[in-house]
Amino acid sequence: MTQDPLADPLAALLASLRRGDCAGARALRFPPGLAEFPPEVFGLADTLELLDLSGSHLDALPADLGRLRHLRVLFCSGSRFTRLPPVLGDCPSLSQVGFRGTGLEEVPGEALPPALRWLTLTDNRIAALPDALGQRPHLQKLMLSGNALTQLPESLAGAPNLELVRLAANRLEALPPWLTTLPALAWTSFAGNPVDDAPGRRDVPGVPWRDLEPGDLLGEGASGRVHRALWRRGGAPAEAVALKLFKGAMTSDGLPEREMAACLAAGAHPHLTGALGRLVDHPAGAEGLLMPLLPADWRVLAGPPSL
Repeated sequence: MTQDPLADPLAALLASLRRGDCAGARALRFPPGLAEFPPEVFGLADTLELLDLSGSHLDALPADLGRLRHLRVLFCSGSRFTRLPPVLGDCPSLSQVGFRGTGLEEVPGEALPPALRWLTLTDNRIAALPDALGQRPHLQKLMLSGNALTQLPESLAGAPNLELVRLAANRLEALPPWLTTLPALAWTSFAGNPVDDAPGRRDVPGVPWRDLEPGDLLGEGASGRVHRALWRRGGAPAEAVALKLFKGAMTSDGLPEREMAACLAAGAHPHLTGALGRLVDHPAGAEGLLMPLLPADWRVLAGPPSL
C-alpha cells in the first residue's frame, strides 16, 4: 500500500518541485522531516530568496549552494548541524541566517556570508566565535543566548551597525568594555551568565493553573505568548488578567526563570506592566507569569520583526 503524497505535506512539496510546479518561486518552506537536500532547488536559482529547512534531518548543505545567488534568507533551526556550513559564505546575497537549536559547536569564519545582517545561533553549544564576525559591516542582529561563550570576538568592537545582541545564558564572567560604545546598539541581554547579579527573590504568590481560565491570544514575543485569562482566587469574583506562557526552556531572551525573576523583582511602578504572580501546576509543566490586563484602548507600539 503506497501513501498518498497529498496526505504528506513534505512528500507533496517534493513532488511539486520535481514536476516543476514551483518554477519562479521566491520562497520555499519545507515541512519538518526533510532527509536530503533536493537538487531541484537549484532550478529556482534565478528567483529563490528565502529557503526554510527548519526541522529537517540535514547535517550538511551542498558544496555548490552559492549557485543560489539571490538567496537572502536561510533557516535551518531544529536540524542536525554541528558545524555552521562554510558554503554559506559563498552565497553573495545571503543576509539572514538562522541555526537555532541544531547542536552547533563550531562557527568557521568562512561560513559567515559577506552580506550578513541577522545571525541567530540561539540554544546551541558554541564556545567561541571567529574574528570574522566583526568584519561583516552590515551586521545588525546577533542572537547568541543559550550557548557556552566565555568571551566575544574583539572584532565586534568595530561593528558600526550592530543594533541588537542577545547573550543570555552563556558563560561570560565579564562583559567587554566596548559593548556600550557601539554606536548603533539599542538592545542587549545577558541574564544567566556568571557576570549577572540575579535579582533577589521576592515572596510572590503562586497561581495554580486550576484557578485560571485561559482565553484569546493577545500577543506573542520572542519568549512567550500572552493570553487573556480569568483568575478566580478564593471566593472572589473572576478577575480579568493577562497570562504569559513561555515557549520553552530556552528562548532568544534566555531562561524563563530569569525573565520572571526580573519582572517580579521590579515591583510596582506606573511605567511598568508589573506581575501579579507565577504560574504553578501547569499540566504540561509550562512556566507562566500572571500580569495585569492592559486597557483595551491602548495601542500596540511594536510587533514581531518582519523579513
